[in-house]
Amino acid sequence: MRLRELEEKSVINMKNCKCLGNVVDLDIDEKDGCIRALILPGPGHFFGIFCREYELFIPWCDVKKIGPEIILVDVDEKEVTHKL
Repeated sequence: MRLRELEEKSVINMKNCKCLGNVVDLDIDEKDGCIRALILPGPGHFFGIFCREYELFIPWCDVKKIGPEIILVDVDEKEVTHKL
């Protein structure tokens, strides 16, 4: 599967059925080339256009299923939110 294919899928949190957004990047381990996390943009900043204060780092181990249109994850959003 290519990054482009992942970017087209909505990421859904199984804990609350909330759509977290779409994948914008991957965190890849430089030593073994394995994916460590999916990276999603956080919510937009109210006063800025396209300005984001946070990103979501979804650990690969929390990805439960990749389907034709969605990616199911099981995460606590507070634990995967990182300030930029």
